[in-house]
Amino acid sequence: MIDLAHLAVIVIGFALLFDFLNGFHDAANAVATVVVTRTLTPLQAVILAAAAAFIGAFVFGVAIANTMGKGIIDIGCVSVPLILAALTGAIIWNIITWIWGLPTSSSHALIGGLIGSALAAAGWQSVLFGGVLKIFLFIFIAPILGMFGAMIFTTIIIWIFRRAQPAAATKIFKRLQLISCALYSLGHGTNDAQKTMGVIAMTLYSAHITTSFHVSTWIILSCQAAIALGIAFGGWRIVRTMGTRITKIRPMEGFCAESASALVLLATAHFGIPVSTTHVIAGGIFGVGSVENVGKVRWGTARKIIWAWIMTIPATAACSALAYTFLAMLARFGVLPLN
Repeated sequence: MIDLAHLAVIVIGFALLFDFLNGFHDAANAVATVVVTRTLTPLQAVILAAAAAFIGAFVFGVAIANTMGKGIIDIGCVSVPLILAALTGAIIWNIITWIWGLPTSSSHALIGGLIGSALAAAGWQSVLFGGVLKIFLFIFIAPILGMFGAMIFTTIIIWIFRRAQPAAATKIFKRLQLISCALYSLGHGTNDAQKTMGVIAMTLYSAHITTSFHVSTWIILSCQAAIALGIAFGGWRIVRTMGTRITKIRPMEGFCAESASALVLLATAHFGIPVSTTHVIAGGIFGVGSVENVGKVRWGTARKIIWAWIMTIPATAACSALAYTFLAMLARFGVLPLN
């Protein structure tokens, strides 16, 4: 039989794998616009994005990690197998949507996984619906903030540069995109890596390895390293969707979308709200396209992406509930502990 401490080590390994896949899956968020506009080569872009993402939590704290660990399911109901089931469901959904080339939210996949495995393990009373409602509302609020922020930003930029020569403006925005890409990647690392930090801290507490929920420095370092490595390997299927199939992206549009999205991510990180980086940047790209020519936005692609967003939490919840049922069966045969 696998004891609780060894099972916790396995779960931490799964959590870091999820973080790697998160970076791999969401690499498009950070680099799609800067690659499509040819401001940077793919290799240069992922190096910049990975470096910025790595330092995220060290700059803006771990408020989101605390929300993930204590604000979604009752920590008193949490067990190590429950967390393993949640991660399994989230990883499966990430791989499926990567194959399909859909820019879905790894964050909401993990949240859905926690909800599904908690329901299977302890029923409805284990879910903190106040925290879940806030996250659910931000499925819609986050892309709207990104979209309207990008629309305002784009309108201002167009007015400021209304008399500029196109060639000169393009040269300026290619340089500015280096800053906006780094800021967005900083927000991405701040937001997404923290979700796994909360899960690892919750695992250590549930396995009685720590006496309280606490995000240690080694947890921050390992999660930031895992997500940075994932970004460095990149998910180029999703880059094509984000950078070419929503609307045409040039350096000015890329700068506006990334800058507005970075502000949204850093603001929500400050308040400990675990939003989806995918939703925010997609909203930013929609916003930029809508200002210049709403007819050029490929709304068919947008509808497909939005449906994938809506399906993420229930789909991963179902996968994780099934995974927990399987783990419970193994526990009945004495293969692993349930508590």
